[in-house]
Amino acid sequence: MNPTELQQVRASPLFAELKDTQLGCLEPGEIIEAPVGTVLAAEGERTGVFNVLLEGEIRITRTYDRQSILMAVTKAGNYMGETMLLLDIPWLATARVSKPVRLFRLKEEDFWRMLTACPSVTREIFRAAANRMRNMEGYSQQREKLVSLGAMAAGLAHELNNPATAARRAASHLQQTTDKVQPLLCKLGKALEPEDWQHLLDASQEATERLAKGPVLDHLERSDRAETIGTWLSTHGVADAWDLAPTFVNAGLDTAWLGELAAKLPAASLVDAFGWLEARLDLKSLLNQMEQSTGRIAELVKAVKSYSYMDQSPMQEVDIHEGIESTLTMLGHKLKNVTVVRAFDRSVPRIMAYGSELNQVWTNLLDNAIDAVKGTGKICIGTGLEDDQLVVEIVDNGSGIPVDVQSRMFEPFFTTKGVGAGTGLGLVISNRIVGDRHGGEIEFESRPGETRFKVRLPINGRAPAAAQNKI
Repeated sequence: MNPTELQQVRASPLFAELKDTQLGCLEPGEIIEAPVGTVLAAEGERTGVFNVLLEGEIRITRTYDRQSILMAVTKAGNYMGETMLLLDIPWLATARVSKPVRLFRLKEEDFWRMLTACPSVTREIFRAAANRMRNMEGYSQQREKLVSLGAMAAGLAHELNNPATAARRAASHLQQTTDKVQPLLCKLGKALEPEDWQHLLDASQEATERLAKGPVLDHLERSDRAETIGTWLSTHGVADAWDLAPTFVNAGLDTAWLGELAAKLPAASLVDAFGWLEARLDLKSLLNQMEQSTGRIAELVKAVKSYSYMDQSPMQEVDIHEGIESTLTMLGHKLKNVTVVRAFDRSVPRIMAYGSELNQVWTNLLDNAIDAVKGTGKICIGTGLEDDQLVVEIVDNGSGIPVDVQSRMFEPFFTTKGVGAGTGLGLVISNRIVGDRHGGEIEFESRPGETRFKVRLPINGRAPAAAQNKI
């Protein structure tokens, strides 16, 4: 793209928060023009592209029972295709040009690169993906699965915020620290002899190894050590001693260690040497923070993709606790004010199961429990063995399920969440996953102050033949 086109793309609301240094993630894209009637994506097709509408209008339709239903009208400033790329699935609807359009288009690999490099865009895309999934509720049981994916995406939008913010903060600090290192290197290059450099490099290596282990200190002890090191550095002429001290404390260094290093270096070089050492440790710490943050983002994106293969996941040996824990992580934004009690029997054996499908069951049951306690109560999750079956119990202290509707809990489209709050398909699909796919059963009992769902899964033997069919 030329500079003019790049600025037009940047003007789109999706990219409004991008910094000049992040514009490189847009450069691989291209501008596409299409006349009225052009089909940009057909239902069931894999396009492998992400589009941002700069001008014009696009109508999104989906076929239900041979009838084309208008799902949305996309106008300038909106975008499409992100959900299919995030979930690695074909298009769920058909996108047709209704007014001549100009599009900004990114290929799949460039789309993923953009998500990694541009946290503000990533958060917005996940929010949009969650909202669009929610809008699919109510059409069919397949839509219920997409609603579940939408809930996961909403959780991801919250979970992504912390690592994305941490990565952005670390990147900013990294730039500042890198700028500080260069002049220090120039000064030290003139002041140190080869043997002095070796002493400084050896000390840096040892300090870096100490940093990796990181002493565990409470706030008071950390403050006292920083005070001691800061005072020592000040007596040796280090002007910004109090800025350097916390980094040395984090690495487990003390005044004795710093004194040994000072004795090996020319006195005139100490200020620059300590400044360089602190910057080196700071760089290492910042890189670790960015690695952890981006790694967390990668894990969350991988979790979304695993949920997109609920029907195709191979049966494999799974640890039931891992699935429950991953589901709790995905629902973490809803559990912030909920007390979660784990009563796990870690001795229960691994079982042959469709792991990603069971994750959907835990998601549905836990989400229902969170609603029941109104986001502020207590949820207990237990595992154990009963009659050669693995049992998972999810208990909440909500108001309970009214007696007159308990017999209808597994009816399709029946919900106690009120109009527009649920599709009434969550328990239906969960029951089918546990019963048809795994040969188990779900049972429940409820009274005011306690609702208990119990999932029974066979430990031995294969799932029934019905497990080979799609849900």
